[in-house]
Amino acid sequence: MQKYAKYEDIDKEQLQIDIEKIKETIGSPTEEDFQHLLKLERWGRGSTIVGFLLILLINYLEISQYGISSFGFWGIAILAATLIGVGNVSRWANTTHPILHGAYDKVPNIPLKYTKGGYSRGINRYFHWLDWIKPEAWEYEHNIMHHYHLGEVDDPDNVENNLQWLIQSSMPMWLRYIFIYAFAGTWKFTYYAPNTLRILENKERRKRKEAEVSDYAWSPFSKNGFELWKNYYMPYTLVKFILIPFLFFPLGMNAVFNAFIIILIAEYIANLHSFLVIVPNHSAEDIYMFNEPHKSQGEFYLRQIMGSVNYNTGSDLIDFTHGWLNYQVEHHLFPNLPLSQYQKMQPIVKEICRKHNLEYRQESVFKRAYMTVELMVGKVKLLRVDGI
Repeated sequence: MQKYAKYEDIDKEQLQIDIEKIKETIGSPTEEDFQHLLKLERWGRGSTIVGFLLILLINYLEISQYGISSFGFWGIAILAATLIGVGNVSRWANTTHPILHGAYDKVPNIPLKYTKGGYSRGINRYFHWLDWIKPEAWEYEHNIMHHYHLGEVDDPDNVENNLQWLIQSSMPMWLRYIFIYAFAGTWKFTYYAPNTLRILENKERRKRKEAEVSDYAWSPFSKNGFELWKNYYMPYTLVKFILIPFLFFPLGMNAVFNAFIIILIAEYIANLHSFLVIVPNHSAEDIYMFNEPHKSQGEFYLRQIMGSVNYNTGSDLIDFTHGWLNYQVEHHLFPNLPLSQYQKMQPIVKEICRKHNLEYRQESVFKRAYMTVELMVGKVKLLRVDGI
C-alpha cells in the first residue's frame, strides 16, 4: 500500500504554484463551454418532459378502450418517476450549481439568465430553479460556508459534526441504519431547506452582533419557521404537488391522483439520487477534518484535495448521471469554472497529486455511499490532521 506525504510535510507554496498554472493551461471560459451547459440543460429538461409524457400515456390508456394492466401501470409509472427525478437532480447539479458559482459569467455575450446575478432571482425562481431550497440561501450556505470552510466545524455540510446527536445516542445500530436510509429519501426538505435558512439567518445575526441559532426552526409560528414554510416549503409544494397534478384534470380526477402519486415517487427518487451523488463527496473514514481555518492559499488547495473524493468519470453521459459531482476535487480547487473544463483539468490535477505524493481519491459512487453511511451511523470517524 502506497504511503502518502503527511499534511505538514507538503510544500504548500509549490502546490499553490502548480495548481494555479492549471488555469493558464485550459484557458478562459468560451462559447463552447456554454454550449456544453446548454446540452446538459436539454438532457435534464428532456428527461423531465418524457417523464410527464409517460404520465399522460398512463392516464390516456386508463380511459381508452385499450386499458392498462396493474403491472403495465406501475412499470410505466416507475419509469416516469425516475425520469422526472433525474431531471430534478440535473436541474440542481448540472445547471443551477455551476451557474450560481458564476462559472459562465466570463463567457462573451452570455445571456443574463445564465449568470450568477441573473439566475433564479425573484419571480424567476419559479422558472429557473424551483425547489425546496431558496436559491439565495443555498448559494451562501454552499458557495461560501461549505467551500471555504471545508471539513471544519463551520462547514455546514460536515456530516460527522451534524450527526453527533445520532452517533452519541443510545439508538441501536440497526435503527440508525433505518433512520439514515429514510433520511436519504427526504433530505432536501428535512435537512437542506432548514439548514440553508439557518446559515443565512446566522449571517444576518453576525452583522447585528446577535447570538447565532443552532437549531432548525420547524414551527410556522416562529419567525424563522414562518419564513421556512412561506418561502421554502410552500412555493415548491403548491406548484409541484398541487398545480402540476391538476393540469391533468381534463382527463379526470383519477388522472390528477395518478400524477400526484408519480410526482411524489419522483421526489423520493430525486432525494435518493441527490443524496447518493452529493453526500459521499466529503464523508468517509479516509477524508480529513480540520480543526483550524487554512492559513494560506496553498493550504486551501491542499485541503480541497485531502477533503474531497471523486467518483468514476468519463463520457458526458456518465458525468451527467453523477450531476458532474464526480469531479469534486477539481471543482473544489476552482469552484467557478464551467463543467466541461473539469474534464480537461482532471489529468493535470492527478499529475500534480503524484508530484506532491498526495492521494487522489476516486472510486465508485456506490462504494463511497457505503463508506459514508458507516460514518453517519458512527462506525468510523473522519481523519483529523492532528492524527496524521
